[in-house]
Amino acid sequence: MLFNSISFLLFFPIVCLIYFCIPASRQRARNLFLLGASYYFYMNWEPVYALLLLTSTVLTYLAALGICFFQSRMWKRASLVLCVIMNLAGLFLFKYYDFFSVNVVIALQRLGLSLSVPKFTLLLPVGISFYTFQALGYSIDVYRGTQKAERDFPTYALFVSFFPQLVAGPIERSCHLLPQFREHHYFQYENVMGGFKMMLWGYFMKLVLADRCGLYVDAVFNNVAMHNGGAYLLASFLFPFQIYGDFAGYSLIAIGVARVMGFRLMENFHRPYFSCSVEEFWHRWHISLSTWLKDYIYIPLGGSRVSPRRCCFNLMVTFGISGLWHGANWTFFFWGILHGAMVSIEKMTGLGRAGHEGLGRLIRQFATFVLVSLAWVMFRANNLADAMEIYEGLFARQALPSITFSMFTEITLALTMVLLVVWRETMAEFGLRSCHRHPVIESHVQIVAIIASILLFGVLDGDQFIYFQF
Repeated sequence: MLFNSISFLLFFPIVCLIYFCIPASRQRARNLFLLGASYYFYMNWEPVYALLLLTSTVLTYLAALGICFFQSRMWKRASLVLCVIMNLAGLFLFKYYDFFSVNVVIALQRLGLSLSVPKFTLLLPVGISFYTFQALGYSIDVYRGTQKAERDFPTYALFVSFFPQLVAGPIERSCHLLPQFREHHYFQYENVMGGFKMMLWGYFMKLVLADRCGLYVDAVFNNVAMHNGGAYLLASFLFPFQIYGDFAGYSLIAIGVARVMGFRLMENFHRPYFSCSVEEFWHRWHISLSTWLKDYIYIPLGGSRVSPRRCCFNLMVTFGISGLWHGANWTFFFWGILHGAMVSIEKMTGLGRAGHEGLGRLIRQFATFVLVSLAWVMFRANNLADAMEIYEGLFARQALPSITFSMFTEITLALTMVLLVVWRETMAEFGLRSCHRHPVIESHVQIVAIIASILLFGVLDGDQFIYFQF
């Protein structure tokens, strides 16, 4: 069930109505209802894969209980290791097996050897990378002693499957989300309006910004040979905004949906394209994943508390895993390696350090945006050959790209609106936003303007979100 589908626009109000009709004092009944609604939401894609979600939930639930039950550190560790292996085995089978087997066969053929490997053309379960990481994070936290094991299975199952963030995050931490399922949530106008405005802005970013940019980007990247350097340049400029509008838009809708019901999900994006370094970009982009990788991979490897060479190794491993997490394709892996290399260079040279203001800050922001955008080419390309052809075309003699006036106008309007909102947020953050005499009127005007923009300029064909494939 897509957030931008008619079925979800019917599903969500019904869920909210029933949820608030159940007395707040009957929290267990509310949780059971949300658990059922979450599984119904997930089963709208492929019902049988709900068993995979349930299996991951049961494994991590039992592993956490085992960690608490055993007194021996060896058995505690064995419980965690078994849990991690079994969860990653499922992720590997459904997401990486075919990619791995094909590349092993190719490598052996180059060595003059032949190997027959069975192929499994399995449909990738939606959101498997997200809920697997969320469940594993809980198990690791219990092992570390920073989180108590949840004894109530329905509550824990709801933590893993909570429908607003189930299929594309944010990847929540147990210490943040689990306690909220024990709180009494009441119908509050502030939550409803605040969540509704977040959802609206998320829909604008997806349907107007992302999908309008996507019409041009997809035409170029899906048929590289038929376009020129100017088209590559424009598509490479637009894709950063497409993926930002798509994923940040999804995250805002998810956070808004949860907010309406009284839940607080973590912020997932914080004006990433205003970063002054690639390292800062990763503090602002997909925050729930970047912090997960830092806490459970980078720091356990030694983080930055080691020699510079080992620190660079830790970064490359972490970013390499980040790339493969996004998909079973060499383009994703090398995209991660590119970011790992850029962050390593910043750390080694000191270029990633903050402190620049004024013109210097603007120059660093522009340079960071260019570097990130060039790396996005590898992320978006269908294969390495297409990526190399686009990179070559970017630095060749440019020709004017072909784009219709209406498409150019619609994309420009969408980008202008997003930049205005970001500017207002920046002014508010630094206390420079002016006070308005009629905030309620202004709020309603904004809502009407966003709805009108979506209806007039939105791509309303129900196209799925990019990150659903991960």
